[in-house]
This record gives sequence, structure tokens and C-alpha cells, in this order.
Amino acid sequence: MRNIAAALIAATLMSSSAIAADQALIDAAKKEGEVTWYTTSIVDQFVRPAAQAFEKKYGVKVNFIRSNALEIELRVANESKAGRVQADLVDGTTTSITLKKMNLVEKWTPNVDLPDRYKDPEGYWMASQEYVLMPGYNTDLIPKGSEPKTWQDLLDPKWKGKMVWNTTPSSSAGQGFVGLVLLEMGEEKGRTYLEKLAKQDVVGMKAAARQVLDQVVAGEYPIALQIFHNHTTISQARGAPVYFLKTEPGMGVVLPMSLIKNALHPNAGKLLFEFILSEEGQKLMADSGELPVLPSVPPKVAALRPGPDTFRAIYLPPEKLVENLAQWTKIYNEYFR
Repeated sequence: MRNIAAALIAATLMSSSAIAADQALIDAAKKEGEVTWYTTSIVDQFVRPAAQAFEKKYGVKVNFIRSNALEIELRVANESKAGRVQADLVDGTTTSITLKKMNLVEKWTPNVDLPDRYKDPEGYWMASQEYVLMPGYNTDLIPKGSEPKTWQDLLDPKWKGKMVWNTTPSSSAGQGFVGLVLLEMGEEKGRTYLEKLAKQDVVGMKAAARQVLDQVVAGEYPIALQIFHNHTTISQARGAPVYFLKTEPGMGVVLPMSLIKNALHPNAGKLLFEFILSEEGQKLMADSGELPVLPSVPPKVAALRPGPDTFRAIYLPPEKLVENLAQWTKIYNEYFR
């Protein structure tokens, strides 16, 4: 009985300690009063709703700056070098990995139970959401049933000059599509395919993948390659004639998030990080049409999740993405510049 009582007391103390620690973080974040978040997420889809919910819950103001991963990496590096750190929290498909190598992110993650592919084993980042990159198409320009169903179908002469992609080196660009082809087919067969695809005169846009998809929504092009497939269902829900092509495999990537070293508002950064990965934050993620990482929160559209009943995807760890991107860019330049 004494052992049981002691265990109960210890458990109670541990629980109280955890609650006190949580409240201590909240109090410290409120004292800081604000947090700055550099993000690659779409503002109107998730960033603004999440910021508003966080501000309402905790009374801590959220300043956010939206940019692509490469620009965020450069900005953080320059601000740190100048001794003027501005960001507290950052995300991006490659951002945390690059900044970790530069010793510019803190070793800290929320106490959340996630599958291994969503977290850094060393504790420098944790993913807030995942993406699947696949082609998207205009359903008015390409009637359902006649859309390309395989990569080989994309080589049909009727699509020459009618496909578009982003040219800024990233997983959500032509370089990412090149990498996916090589991962799936291998070097020799992959290069043979890319040589044929190059003859299709894929149109390049130096723009975000979302902006590339917008060109398809507007009817400027029938097909966009290597876009975030869930953005098609978000637009479709708003009445746009667009959907994603199940030209397997898709490329699965995660969105790592990290705290910046020597941040001005470290506690507010931790609190926002925890909020985004909480059930409340992840439900906001799902409601926005994005793919949450918390196992207990399903996506808004079940067909978006890769699996045996939907489609196949190759998941690439963030470190592997950073490691391979330079080589993919080199090969992309050989065929498509």
C-alpha cells in the first residue's frame, strides 16, 4: 500500500510540475508580448487563422513574414551575422536543415508524439505539416477521363508547350520533378525520360508553386507539374476547375519547424511552436486544407493521403532533400535551360 501511495504522490507531483511548467511558459511568453514567425506556408490558408487563434488564446501578438525557404535561410543568416536576429520561429522544407548546419537553430522541440519521419532525432526540428508534390490540371480544358494517367502520358505531343512548372530550385519546382524521376527510375532510365520530356517545351515560371497552379486555374495552361496536390482540392472547393493527377509516384516531403538561436522572444516562439503542433493547431491545419502531421487529426480530404487505396508516394527526408537538390538542379539545367 505504501508503494502504491508513494507512486500516486509521485505521479501527482509530476503532473503538477508539468502543469506548472506549461503555465510558466505561457507567463514568460505573455511577458515577451510578441513572436515573429518566418514561414513558407500560405498566409490566407493557415498562417493568418493560426496567428489569430493563438493571439486570442494567449494574448501574444504574432508577426509573420511569408517567403520561400531559400529566402528565409538567407534572411536568417544575414540577420544573425549582423547581430540583429528578428525571427523566433521558422519553417521551410529545407530551412531548418540548412540553418542547423550553420548552428543557427536551437535544440528544442515540443513534447508531441509524432512518427519518426516528422522529427529530427537530434531534436532541432519537428514537422508541422506534410506535402505531396504531383501534377495538377484544369478540368475544363482536360475533361475527366482524358487526363494523363502516367508520366509516359505527359510525353504525348499534344501537351507540348502546354505544361508549366516553377524554376526556383526547390522540391516544388522542375528540379524536384527531375529528382522524383531519378528516384523512381534510376539514373539511366530517368535521364532517358527527362531527355524526352525536355522536347515537350515545359514552360518555366520563377514563381511559387501556388502561383504556378493559379495559372492552370486561370486556364493559361492545362497542366502544372510538381505542385502541392492539396492546393488543387482547396481551389476546387472554392469552385475552381482543377484537380491533381495521380501520375504515381508523388513526392512526399515534410515542413520542418525550428526555434532560432538567440531569439528575441524564445518563450513566445516555443509557445507558438507548441500551439501549431497541438490538436487545436493541427485541426486548424486540416480545416485549411493542408495535411496535418498529428496522427489523431485526419486531413479534410481523405483522398489526399498516400496509401494503398489512394496513390503511391516516395517520402524524402529533409536532410536527403537538401543533400540531393544541388545535383538535381545540375541535371535540370542540362535538359531544361
